[in-house]
Amino acid sequence: MELRQLERFVAVAEEAHFTRAAERLAVSQSGLSASVRALEQELRTPLFSRTTRTVRLTDAGRALLVEAERTLAAARAARNAVDAVRGLLRGTLTVGVEQCVAGVSPARLLAAFHREHPQMELRLRQEGTSSLLDGVAGGRLDLAFAATVSPVEWRGELLPLAREPMVLLCAAGHVFADRAAVGWEELSGASFIDFHPDWGPRRAADGAFAAAGARRTVGLEVNDVHSLLELVQEGLGIAVVPHHFSRKPEAAGLVTVELAGGRRPMYESVAVLPAPAGAGPGARALMRLLREDADAR
Repeated sequence: MELRQLERFVAVAEEAHFTRAAERLAVSQSGLSASVRALEQELRTPLFSRTTRTVRLTDAGRALLVEAERTLAAARAARNAVDAVRGLLRGTLTVGVEQCVAGVSPARLLAAFHREHPQMELRLRQEGTSSLLDGVAGGRLDLAFAATVSPVEWRGELLPLAREPMVLLCAAGHVFADRAAVGWEELSGASFIDFHPDWGPRRAADGAFAAAGARRTVGLEVNDVHSLLELVQEGLGIAVVPHHFSRKPEAAGLVTVELAGGRRPMYESVAVLPAPAGAGPGARALMRLLREDADAR
C-alpha cells in the first residue's frame, strides 16, 4: 500500500466520481481506476460500490477513509516539519471554514499567506461546524474557522475570534416588524427559516431555544446565507441569526428585532486547531498572520 494509492482513493471518495477525481489529481481516469483496483485487490475487498451513475463507499471503504486521511495527514506533517527546519514552507495547507464566519476574512487571510509562502498549496473547504471539527480531528483539515464550539466537544486548541448577539429577522410586513423586542414565548407557532443542523448559526439558535425552554418549527432549511435572507424577505418565515447578517446588503428592507427574556443568545466564532503540539508549520504561520491582522485593526 503506497501513499499515492491512498491519495487517489481519498480523492475518489471525496468527489464520489472517478472522472472528477482524475481531473483534480491531473491523472488519467484509467490510471486512477487501476490504482483503486490494485488497492482493493491488496485489501481483498471492494472499497466502492459502482453503478453507471454513482460511486459510493462500501463499509470497508468508509473504514479505510478514516485511516487514509490520518496517514496522509501524518505524511504531510512529516514533510512539512523537515521543510520548516530548512526554513521553507512547502506542501499543502487545507483550511475549513463556516459560511460567513465572523471575526476573520478567509479570502484576505489566505491571500496574505499565499504572498508570504507561495510554495505552499492552499485548499479551502466550506462545511458546517460539526464536519469541520471532524475534519481537524481526523487530519483532513489543518485548521478551521467555525462557530458555536464548546470546550467540551473540542479538546484541541480554540482561539476566540468574535462574539455577537443573535437577533430576529423578519419581513417589513410581519407582525413582529413594529416591535423593538419579542419574548421567547411569543415565538411559539411561528414558521422559521434556518440552516441545516450542522451549521454554526443553527447550532446557536437551537441552543438558545433549548435554554429558554421554547419550541419552534423550522419549515425551510437552507445551506447559504443569501437564500435564507431572500426567503425571509418574501415573508415565508422568520430567522434567528448572528447580528452581522442583518448588515448584509441582501438584508436591506428586513427588520431586526431583539430577543428579550432569559439569557441573551450569543454567536461565537473560533479558530479550531489540533493540540498545540499537533499543529503543522503552515497552520502556525496562518495563525500568526491572523493575530497580526487582529493587532493591526
